[in-house]
Amino acid sequence: MLTKRQLGNGKVEVTFTMPALEGVSRLYLVGDFNDWSIALHPMTHAADGSWGITLPLDENRSYQFRYFDSNGHWHNDWQADAYVPNNFSGDNSVVSAIAESSATAAEGAAEAKPKRRAPARKKADGEAAAPAAPKKRAAPRKKKAE
Repeated sequence: MLTKRQLGNGKVEVTFTMPALEGVSRLYLVGDFNDWSIALHPMTHAADGSWGITLPLDENRSYQFRYFDSNGHWHNDWQADAYVPNNFSGDNSVVSAIAESSATAAEGAAEAKPKRRAPARKKADGEAAAPAAPKKRAAPRKKKAE
């Protein structure tokens, strides 16, 4: 699960959380932001068994990431912003570093209704219709030389 908060300095604070994973003693956050290092960002194990870590990321960028566990298995975040295929016949999770307030505003703008065209004006009695544009015809085909 991803939670985002605008920091105001061109950074977005992103909190990555994963539910409890049976038999996992360590979990690492791995991705574009740490050159896919499997040791650089160990996650904190909470009392309820869930995992979490918070990182400041550059704003207005998307990052691919995954979780890597102590048993050598990769996990995706099934609540990520998107998913992209990777070179290992799987998918990477994607986080878009846009603050929640910015994302909400962008979603509102996207949901706004598109502008509608004005209805066609009816012609008054006796008003002549505009001539129709002539249809274009395809140029005749040239015959093949034998």
